[in-house]
Amino acid sequence: MSNFNFSQEEILSQLQKRSFTEGPAVVFRWQSQKPWTVEYVSENIKQWGYKSEDFLNGNINYQDIIYAKDVSKIVQEIENYKKKGIDSYVQNYRIICKNGEIRWVRDYCLIIRNSDGFHTHYEGYVLDITEQKKGEWALQESEEKFTKAFQFNPNPMAIAQVDDYCFVDTNINFLKIFGYSRNEIIEKRVSELNLWLCKKEEEKVFQKLNEQKSIKNLECEFISKWSNVIVGLFSAEFLWIKNNLHILFIIVDITAQKEAEKKLILSAKREKLLGEIASRIRQSLTLKNILETTVKEVRQFLNINRVYIIQFNKEIQGRVIAESVDNQSSSVLGWKPHNDKHIQEIINYFSIDKVYAFDNIKSIDLPEEIRKDFLNYQICSFLTIPIFVDNNIFGYLIANSCYQPHPWAKDEIDFIQQLAIQISIAIQQGKLYEEVQNLNNNLEELVKQRTEKIVQQMQELKALHRTKNAFLHAFSHDLRTPIMGTALVLKSLLSKKEDNIIISRSILERLQEGSDRQLKLINSLLEAHTCEISELILNYQRFNIYDFIQNILADLEPLTNKYCVQVQSLLDESLQLLYADPLQLRRVFENLITNSFKYNSPGIIITLKVVQENNCFRFIVEDNGRGISLEDQQYLFDLYYRGSHNRISSGIGIGLYLCSQIIKAHGGEIGVDSEINQGARFWFTLPTQQ
Repeated sequence: MSNFNFSQEEILSQLQKRSFTEGPAVVFRWQSQKPWTVEYVSENIKQWGYKSEDFLNGNINYQDIIYAKDVSKIVQEIENYKKKGIDSYVQNYRIICKNGEIRWVRDYCLIIRNSDGFHTHYEGYVLDITEQKKGEWALQESEEKFTKAFQFNPNPMAIAQVDDYCFVDTNINFLKIFGYSRNEIIEKRVSELNLWLCKKEEEKVFQKLNEQKSIKNLECEFISKWSNVIVGLFSAEFLWIKNNLHILFIIVDITAQKEAEKKLILSAKREKLLGEIASRIRQSLTLKNILETTVKEVRQFLNINRVYIIQFNKEIQGRVIAESVDNQSSSVLGWKPHNDKHIQEIINYFSIDKVYAFDNIKSIDLPEEIRKDFLNYQICSFLTIPIFVDNNIFGYLIANSCYQPHPWAKDEIDFIQQLAIQISIAIQQGKLYEEVQNLNNNLEELVKQRTEKIVQQMQELKALHRTKNAFLHAFSHDLRTPIMGTALVLKSLLSKKEDNIIISRSILERLQEGSDRQLKLINSLLEAHTCEISELILNYQRFNIYDFIQNILADLEPLTNKYCVQVQSLLDESLQLLYADPLQLRRVFENLITNSFKYNSPGIIITLKVVQENNCFRFIVEDNGRGISLEDQQYLFDLYYRGSHNRISSGIGIGLYLCSQIIKAHGGEIGVDSEINQGARFWFTLPTQQ
């Protein structure tokens, strides 16, 4: 190693250089009067962007680099020091760097006096403390945030010392939830306040805290000053406050949540129990079994001495229809109101649709007869729930405690009310079952009747099938005859060899008659089906009945002569005018008249009559022919019906059906009265006014 020998002066020079030239402290000497002219400044003033020459040649004074708002504060503090006789002091203030940046400095200053004791200069050194200030500000801001978060946190919070677990601070919610004042908490040990419901649980918590150094959301039970149990999630952390180790306690109050969970669990259990009880009740099919199961299940659930159901009629004359009672209590099966006064008291005191729950009968002001009744049956507590069936009062489910008062819990009452709804359903079910039983007793007779009806309907279907076949046969026969006649005539004419064939007028007339007959059959069929699928349209007119019928008879005269039929008209010329469709009504008369002479032997007599009745005309067309059987009469006006006798065997069953449709469209009725060999009397009515 090399040996270095330095003089004392050289060592001092190097030390000064390191301390004041290259070190952080800037050395000053300036005059005592403002603007504080600088007489000396160390070269490390350059850390703020200045040169020492700028101060020493008088270009810059010390006041020039001080932050303007801090000057008055500095002067005031110096004056205070002088008054107190203090010549050395420390000040913190701001200076302005050459680049405009503001920095915080700490000034270690000494007041220099002359031999006369007069203050002439300031000497000292200045250190840049900007970073220190920033740290202080950050720490202060952090402390303020923590304080606000601590004090205004919605969860209870407290801080305790580690060594003795004495509280040093709590927030408002901690005091609020536990019911203590601040003075009752601060400087008290945690164990002194007995905040944990269970002492052993407290010991385990702090043992765990010492082992793990922190606790997160441990569910604990606490107790307040007023003995209220508090369920909370307990957390604890170690933290440093002013260089001392402390513990931060945080409790998240979950008491309400736990209560809600308990209620939810209890509700689920009650719902399950309700379902089980309701199921057992509804498994009983008869009304008697339903009621007996009900009182038995309710008494077991309430663990009570007596449960029964009273049914009331409209006169409030109640009777007990089901009961479940223990061996020590008397039965109420024979209960009934004592007298009219008792009945009136029941009516006045009890509302028909209200729930009554008396925990202790002795504390209730009851009417005289009702109180006697309760004493007679040893009733200490009384609960009654109305039962409604189809929105009408059926009766009351009543529970009694006979030897000691029973405080009826709201949950019990709610449960029985819910069960009453299920009981109502079960009662309806029981009534329905009884109805089904009664129905089963008559089921055999009903089946027999229905079977007979089905057989009858099958017979009617067979008859309709026969009618359809007869219609098709008749319709094809009626069309076949003119077509065959026409075909034979044409075939005969075509057999001639001449190109020009002479046809006589009689042959053309026969062909024309055949075509007209075919067209008439087809039109009749179309009209009948039109009446079936759509409403018949009528063109009403007001006309004279007598003249109308005379015109019809005149048009039918060639046919009546052909069939040697005599037609008698017994109409009164003074009849009032008729309001109807003359065209459709003409078809009715033509059908009824022509049917008489077409389906009877020649030489019959047809008589026409009109009788004016209440608000209607009755028209009658009768003959002295072979008549119509009763069997045919009931189907005579049906579509396509062909009777069993020759009277209606040659048609297709459309004419009378059309007559029926026309008369019904006018708002009238049509019918026939006849016996075999006694002629036929067709009649129909028409309103006098439409």
